[in-house]
Amino acid sequence: MSDTAAAHPHAAAGVGAGLAAFVIWGVFPLYLKPLHAVPPLEVIAHRVVWSCVLVLAVMAWRGELGQLRVTLAHRGNLWRLALTATLVSINWLIYVWAVAQGRVLETSLGYFINPLLNVLMGVVVLAERLNRRQWTAVAVATAAVLYLSIAAGGVPWIALALALSFGLYGLLRKLIHVEALPGLGAETLLLLPLAAGYLLLERLRGGGALGHADLPIQALLVGSGFATATPLFLFAYAARRIAYSTVGVLQYIAPSLQFACGIWFFHESFERTRAVGFGLIWIALAIYAFDGLLRARRHLGA
Repeated sequence: MSDTAAAHPHAAAGVGAGLAAFVIWGVFPLYLKPLHAVPPLEVIAHRVVWSCVLVLAVMAWRGELGQLRVTLAHRGNLWRLALTATLVSINWLIYVWAVAQGRVLETSLGYFINPLLNVLMGVVVLAERLNRRQWTAVAVATAAVLYLSIAAGGVPWIALALALSFGLYGLLRKLIHVEALPGLGAETLLLLPLAAGYLLLERLRGGGALGHADLPIQALLVGSGFATATPLFLFAYAARRIAYSTVGVLQYIAPSLQFACGIWFFHESFERTRAVGFGLIWIALAIYAFDGLLRARRHLGA
């Protein structure tokens, strides 16, 4: 069997995992919205704690805790995973806060920008070269961000912070030589002391939603571990098995679904100014997607 043929099952599994991850992230505002009364930091703490419990349980069931110990024993990977854990925590916190504040459309803008930011990071970090169409897409996206900044009287910081934090997270997870589950287990373990400490402190103060809020809210907080760990595992699995450019294409799914949630479920305002900005981003993505299609056709014909 040739190397190309042998790689197909892994590539197909990677695409499937990436597709599932971005669909889950796309509809995640529907999960978070009922938790709007819970402080975002508390929601993040629950996501960390219950994700860690779930991942460790799965690894123990599969007999893979030894891989986790090896991962944590590698000092170089440990520092890199500490950085990815920090980046994903920042991303979660901004995202949860934005959804609670009714700014789902701004989060979708961030994830529309993200694939184009990945292109730039490929140039800066991986020394990749862009062709004319790719540079045009980046230029149009930059113009969109500048337009939105001027029109709104301020930089769209939610969108840019989400794009940058998740873009760097994805790039580092691709570069770190750690499989998806041990890597996720290490990340959640590194965050666990802070998350558990925060929840314990809130409990000692007589606060915290767990044990005090309505049962559905408590169930959502506990279930946030599954809702968080599953797409992260799928994303890390995909990032290790498919080209980063393919990850960029799949990323269009999540913001498209988030955008639909903001318009149809949460009835957020989509005035002319915002429509122009989003329209420029969509033009940039169309140019980038068209370029990717042409390159894929040339590759298949080679």
